[in-house]
Amino acid sequence: MDIQTALNLIERNKEKFDAYYKLLAEWNEKINLTAITNYGEVFVKHFEDSIYGADLIPQNASLCDVGSGAGFPGVPLSIVRNDVCATLLDSLNKRINFLQTVSEELNLNAKCIHMRAEDAGRNELRESFDVVTARAVARLNTLCEYCLPLVKVGGVFLAYKSIADEETAESKNAIKLLGGKIEDIKKFNLSNGDGRSIVVIKKISATPAKYPRGKGKERSLPL
Repeated sequence: MDIQTALNLIERNKEKFDAYYKLLAEWNEKINLTAITNYGEVFVKHFEDSIYGADLIPQNASLCDVGSGAGFPGVPLSIVRNDVCATLLDSLNKRINFLQTVSEELNLNAKCIHMRAEDAGRNELRESFDVVTARAVARLNTLCEYCLPLVKVGGVFLAYKSIADEETAESKNAIKLLGGKIEDIKKFNLSNGDGRSIVVIKKISATPAKYPRGKGKERSLPL
């Protein structure tokens, strides 16, 4: 996807993006959702950045956005891809309350679940999604242990990063152990010139039952 395509997508859905920004600004006064509050910056660094993965998602896919927080990238993707059935997952209930409000007011095809990713990867959500996304959650080796257990075999994990080369190199062992394979690294520039990447990881085999390990080991002892 190029810059103009991304901007056109936002423009075609401007009413919903404006409503989303309004809710974000209102709720940000009560709970910490984002340090970026200026409309222009939110537009580029959150909205525009999020939708660059829209053309990597199959038609009518099931999607889980891990550590959704203020809703990035899950909400913008849901706005521009209303064929997608999204699950917005976060460990803090107050953020889930915000996401539920956004989902209802914007009439999104999304459900919001209060749950830690490492718990989701061990229950009925395990290996149940065509696509899993995550942005600004953790380094890639940790992120893979949170996210790949949720991806169906044959599905993809889209890891939103700034410059991904170093993290990708240190994550090769984790990706292999968890049943994944790097399919591509999509590099692009936002309209303000910032460089961004989406690491596309294909799920080629089932994740071994012992992952995710839980008890914080994903962060303290990354694979």
